[in-house]
Amino acid sequence: MKKLIFLTTLTAAIFAGCSSDNQMLPIECGNGNSGGENNDGLVSPIVRATVNTTDNPQSPMTGILEVYPCQPGTAIYYGNYVEDVLTPFPGMYTLKYGNTFGDPNRAISLPVGTYNMIYWGTPKYEEPIYSNPAVKDPQLTVGGDLSQQYFTLRQNLPDTTYYPVFDLVYAVKPANIGTEELNAAMKRQVAGLKVIVKDKNNGILSSSIESMKVYIGGIAEKLNMYTAAPVNQTKTVTFPLVLSTDGTQMSNATVMLFPSSTSPLFQLVITLKNGTVKTFKQALSSPLKINTRLTLTLTLGDIFSEEETGNFTIDNWQEETETIDIPSLN
Repeated sequence: MKKLIFLTTLTAAIFAGCSSDNQMLPIECGNGNSGGENNDGLVSPIVRATVNTTDNPQSPMTGILEVYPCQPGTAIYYGNYVEDVLTPFPGMYTLKYGNTFGDPNRAISLPVGTYNMIYWGTPKYEEPIYSNPAVKDPQLTVGGDLSQQYFTLRQNLPDTTYYPVFDLVYAVKPANIGTEELNAAMKRQVAGLKVIVKDKNNGILSSSIESMKVYIGGIAEKLNMYTAAPVNQTKTVTFPLVLSTDGTQMSNATVMLFPSSTSPLFQLVITLKNGTVKTFKQALSSPLKINTRLTLTLTLGDIFSEEETGNFTIDNWQEETETIDIPSLN
């Protein structure tokens, strides 16, 4: 999956429009090669994709899409012809509203026949998401078994924690190259998490706070490239919270995470300006599931007093709620 700087650049190109003044785009904009276009026996079909969202079960996808052709009915990677040479490089497209935007970054080019197509994509949305995701890509070889390859968390070296991941969507579908378009109905394979820390009286947060950081445990180490199944749900992902301009809360743009174990451990680490570190730990009552965003709202009392506690409430898109009493943070 392409790294964030690539996605950001292409997203800017998508919404800039079609113009010869835009050096990143061709002068002409269209939907890619017409279905069945044939050069020396190779075909580059039209590619379209939708993605499930909370508002629309199958919304036209905008973002980056990669296509991995496999041998019929298997996860054995066939590869893709680039400049008439069979290579391990997948097809790669920029999509806008479900259709290929401009010339493909690297089109699918294959002999006529039946293939098993694996699709992985990174959608782009108007709502901000965490700006520093990372993931380790699968290792691709022509003839390799993609059921033995994974998208893997990237470690925060030299720490033992990991970065949040990209918003990843996925599909597997057979296709007849030469007679049909490539049309994928993508499904999200990650969970979203947003954390908001507020003062109990909706006032300004204490000036004693230097920083806040979230640690969420029980996260899968990797997703299988062929099945999207999560593996080894034992890892801890971390990310910082940012103070709002009015000083009333600290929060993060939504982070994306691989699915978690049944009761992932949530930790909030607060560092004070005098160097003191306060930590709150609580196992969540339900897992972080694919295509679900969980918003955690933490209301702080005087966390620096032994007598005071606060309330910790949890809401997700299904409007389930949970209240957790925070003990004194000494």
